[in-house]
Amino acid sequence: MERTVLRLNQHKMAFHVLGVLSILLFMQKVGATQFKVGGEMGWTIPSPSDVHYNQWAENTRFRIGDSLLFVYQANDSVLEVNKDEYTFCNTTSFIHKYTGGHTVYSFNRSGHHYFISGIRDNCLKNEQMVVVVLSPRTSQTNTEAPSPAPAGEESPSPTPSVTEEANPSPSPVVEESPPHHNGASSTLLSFISFTGSVGAFVGSSLILAF
Repeated sequence: MERTVLRLNQHKMAFHVLGVLSILLFMQKVGATQFKVGGEMGWTIPSPSDVHYNQWAENTRFRIGDSLLFVYQANDSVLEVNKDEYTFCNTTSFIHKYTGGHTVYSFNRSGHHYFISGIRDNCLKNEQMVVVVLSPRTSQTNTEAPSPAPAGEESPSPTPSVTEEANPSPSPVVEESPPHHNGASSTLLSFISFTGSVGAFVGSSLILAF
């Protein structure tokens, strides 16, 4: 009798663990947005009548966990570069190179992210983009509206927030040709995914054992 009760308790615990991990994995996806670069036009040389990529990026709010979808011709590519390479359209030095016509790049840090075409002539014709990703603190500050001041008192002006520019030194050259590429996940998301995998394995083992 006692053994039966113990098994039932272990089963309940296993199901609770799996339920919690499922919620955590679901939360990992909630709130993240994927933005298609260039809309229907995709990643290509913009025409004079098109909205340039930087104009679009300046009017879009990006957060950690969001991602960019690049769709481009097979002979083109997407280079992630630092500020200097971006400024001079230097396609010989880059952080990452993405090919294949379809690339998903996920943001795992705040700050500035620089992208140019792998074809220098295209880059010189404005196939390039700077994306600024808000830090979690800046994002929260911008979304919170100030409380109205009591009658007769002036509302305090909001404190401006400043996002520091990240200018990483060039990393070793890495060329990738995936049909679908995801950037590295943030530390928190990686921890949640790892915890979910381990927990699911443990929970499944407990269920199979009984």
